[in-house]
Amino acid sequence: MVQTKDYYKILGVSKDASQEEIKKAFRKLALKYHPDKNKGNKEAEEKFKEINEAYAVLSDPKKRKEYDAFGSQEFHRHYSQEDIFKDFDLSSIFEDLGLGGRGFSRVIFRTGGGGTGSIFDDLFASHGGAEYTTGRGRFGGGDQFVYQQPQPKGQDVILDLYVTPQEVINGDKKIISLQTGGFPEKISVKIPKGIEHGKKIRVPGKGVQGPGGRGDLYLRINITLPPGFYFDKDGSLVYDKFIRFSEACLGTRVDVPGVDGKTLKLKIPAGTRCGQKMRLRAKGLPTSSGTRKDLFVRVMVDIPKALSAEQKKLVKELQKVGL
Repeated sequence: MVQTKDYYKILGVSKDASQEEIKKAFRKLALKYHPDKNKGNKEAEEKFKEINEAYAVLSDPKKRKEYDAFGSQEFHRHYSQEDIFKDFDLSSIFEDLGLGGRGFSRVIFRTGGGGTGSIFDDLFASHGGAEYTTGRGRFGGGDQFVYQQPQPKGQDVILDLYVTPQEVINGDKKIISLQTGGFPEKISVKIPKGIEHGKKIRVPGKGVQGPGGRGDLYLRINITLPPGFYFDKDGSLVYDKFIRFSEACLGTRVDVPGVDGKTLKLKIPAGTRCGQKMRLRAKGLPTSSGTRKDLFVRVMVDIPKALSAEQKKLVKELQKVGL
């Protein structure tokens, strides 16, 4: 659930406050809760992060207008932390306040673990690898904060991966050959048990090389079925079984090949119609939980194109008696 944040309340100003009033309120709170003046005070650190975020939104006319129009929840659905702090000039703000501190001098703050333990690790924690560097300002007053936009990764790649039903049942591994920068590259891919036809497997960092690293590789699963098998529109696995006209009339027992290579037995009742489907429970492809889906057998009546003289005679006799 998106958190509700009242930026006006955080800065202690009214909703019709002028930009000068907002800036004045921010300066006062920033001086009060700055970490240099509140060493080890976690509550002050949280408050300092809150007022920076509030000021980043309310000091920007466009962001403030959208925040006022849509409300906090809807605003945060469209604005990430990176969007909020984009173009937010920390350098001029802290130089203007005359704030600095040995703890902020010549430090690189990185997200995603490690880092310095500074509150800025949390403040910019959702920026997806962006860097914030601090160092003495040119005029000797306060620290300088520089936002460095992360370099874009290369494009993602989608390839078709053909697998057999047995590989899906077993969860086998496959070796994939790629061309990377003109050179061959082989990677091992684990086929998840029960993965469905048409689903994708993500292989991180195996796409196209870019300034910020390689994109991802997506392998689209294509299950190659044995002859006679196919996927119905609803994704069900179906096998067409042809029987003779007399078998459809009188009923019979037939052998049906399983998708895993085993032979299955199927009873066809008398009076079965052409195209009628019958279910073989738990004889289809597996699910991710390890159970098997059902296999459907569509009964097809095989009508011969040419009849012998004796067959023609018998068919005519059947015709006379209403068959």
